[in-house]
Amino acid sequence: MGDFLFRKFIKNYDQVADPAVRDAYGKLAGIVGILSNSLLCVMKMLIGFLSGSIAIVADAVNNLADASSSLITLVGFKLASMPEDDEHPYGHARMEYLAGMAVSVMIIIVGVELGKSSIEKILHPSPLEFSWTVVIVLLLAIAIKVWQSLFNISAGKKINSLALIATGTDSRNDVISTSVVLAGVLMGHFLNVQIDGYLGLAVALFILWSGISLVKETVSPLLGEAPDPDLVNNIEKQTMNFDGVLGIHDLVVHNYGPGKIFASVHIEVDSDVDVMLSHDLVDNIEKQISHDLHLLLTAHMDPVNTHDPNREPLSNIIKEAISEIPGVLSFHDLRIVPGSTHTNVIFDVVVSSECKESPEKIRQILQERIAGYNPAFCSVVEIDNSYTKSK
Repeated sequence: MGDFLFRKFIKNYDQVADPAVRDAYGKLAGIVGILSNSLLCVMKMLIGFLSGSIAIVADAVNNLADASSSLITLVGFKLASMPEDDEHPYGHARMEYLAGMAVSVMIIIVGVELGKSSIEKILHPSPLEFSWTVVIVLLLAIAIKVWQSLFNISAGKKINSLALIATGTDSRNDVISTSVVLAGVLMGHFLNVQIDGYLGLAVALFILWSGISLVKETVSPLLGEAPDPDLVNNIEKQTMNFDGVLGIHDLVVHNYGPGKIFASVHIEVDSDVDVMLSHDLVDNIEKQISHDLHLLLTAHMDPVNTHDPNREPLSNIIKEAISEIPGVLSFHDLRIVPGSTHTNVIFDVVVSSECKESPEKIRQILQERIAGYNPAFCSVVEIDNSYTKSK
């Protein structure tokens, strides 16, 4: 059903990297959510008042919040598709993250209010009015919510949208909460056990847990989380596939929202190759990777002297030394600068957040190893932080 709607209402629905297609997915999901959740809210509110069940009424209010969250998602996608302006030169794509966070906060608010109502029901219990109409409506609501969850999560995964995945997760929560409410109605009728308030409280706690988890997920990209390891691997792999590339380092990826990714990288080339040829190589890498991975890549060219006889022995010494220091990932930009009294061995080492050694200790270890190779060699080490996840 979800794929049918995608094909029916979204032009070029399979081209999910296209911003216009992505925007259409978000708008369709928002409209579907508003209509279906409004219908569920009206149905549950009626049977909740008729049966006297606080859990059903609370579930109806939850659906009203879901309709509101779908509206927020719809508005969020509309704002996220706004073009760049003077105040926001990188666009407005992060509005989608804010929409997802707003949905998450609404889930938490619903959980709190449901918890209050449930505690009141526990303190002042009252029997429920049973009818098979209530059961049928709740079963229908569960079926709709199962479809909603699959629809939103499927759309969210297709376009890599945290906002839609958050909405789909909320629909999954509703399946659980409505199932619990239905169980309470059946137990109250057949077993004469009035646990409506307790079930409502259990649902409230689950909704709170889910809302808090979603807040963490939607806040993370706003705080500047590490880039997707698959994206980093693709950039590295495609760059190294070009003839003439000796190595890469200082890869940094900035995420300004879905479809707004900027990256920069340093590319090592042979210093003996004509600089115009190397410049052309780097230009081609920028254009090809930007096109293939739907991002904007900026590359810096680093010439490397591959003919210095000390280069390979020193590289091996440095590799061995850093392999023995937990949290030190790699080194780059090795330069050997001879002088009248000593030779400077200049390079950068990259450390992860798990590295426990101080920069001074790392420099000391490397200096001792290099001096062991040649006492006249002095290391000049720059410590770099890794901006990607450790492999």
